[in-house]
Amino acid sequence: MPKSAHPMRNFVAGMLVFASISAPLHAQSAPPMIRTLDAPALTYADLVDLALPAHIVAKAEITAVSKINPALSADVAPGKVRLYIEARTTALLVGPDIADTLSFLADVPLDARGKVPKLRKMPVLLLADPVNGRPGELKLVSPDAMLPWTPELEARLRPILTELVNHGQPPVITGVRETMHVPGNLTGEGETQVFLSTPDGKPASLSILRRPGERTTWGVSFSEIVDQSAKPPQPETLAWYRLACALPPELPPRSVISGTADDRQIASEDYAQVIRELGPCTRNRPPH
Repeated sequence: MPKSAHPMRNFVAGMLVFASISAPLHAQSAPPMIRTLDAPALTYADLVDLALPAHIVAKAEITAVSKINPALSADVAPGKVRLYIEARTTALLVGPDIADTLSFLADVPLDARGKVPKLRKMPVLLLADPVNGRPGELKLVSPDAMLPWTPELEARLRPILTELVNHGQPPVITGVRETMHVPGNLTGEGETQVFLSTPDGKPASLSILRRPGERTTWGVSFSEIVDQSAKPPQPETLAWYRLACALPPELPPRSVISGTADDRQIASEDYAQVIRELGPCTRNRPPH
């Protein structure tokens, strides 16, 4: 059969000069973890990291696998192999309409025998971008952005995708811009306000309230109004991710504009409580 009858096979040859797959930049009882082909348990932050840059999230069933010559994929991590994969689309979670048949490159770990794992008929979730001018071809947002599909994985991913397509989603946080502590009229009373930096200037702030004889409380606001009734973000939400995965572990001294040493100390303690109650932004995915 002439080569022109196999455009996907021709694509394999073209993709041997493989442009590196871009990776995304830099409490409550835990739900069940989801495992990738690499086997680390994916955390909420891992899933958001993968979903953020993806214009397409699709469920598919693998139909064919071809191994790329190792000599032509020297950037593949040890213990992995680069594969050209064809798959049948079974559901589109996010993105524009896509072809019924998909093709893409993925780096997957070798099995215990050092062989390519059996992937045919495996249901997977793909987090990817379209390839301009090539309908049906995808570029994964990261080498590990092909995830074995499970109902649990899809159930965890769907709320993330819903938040990400919401125009009112919390803004990206890049740091702490300005902090002040204002003492109240009573001893032990006061409020610390922490104004956060965002790349597009959208408002984001923390408010920490101290009242005599009561537990110190705090909340986050993503509006121009600093709301004293604001609450902390719920775990495993985009608001939690924006804060827990972006705020510095300690209050930057340069950000504090309170006048007295006592006020600056209280502001630092209040910020430390926020970081402590947010909890760590745990990531289990290896760097790419």
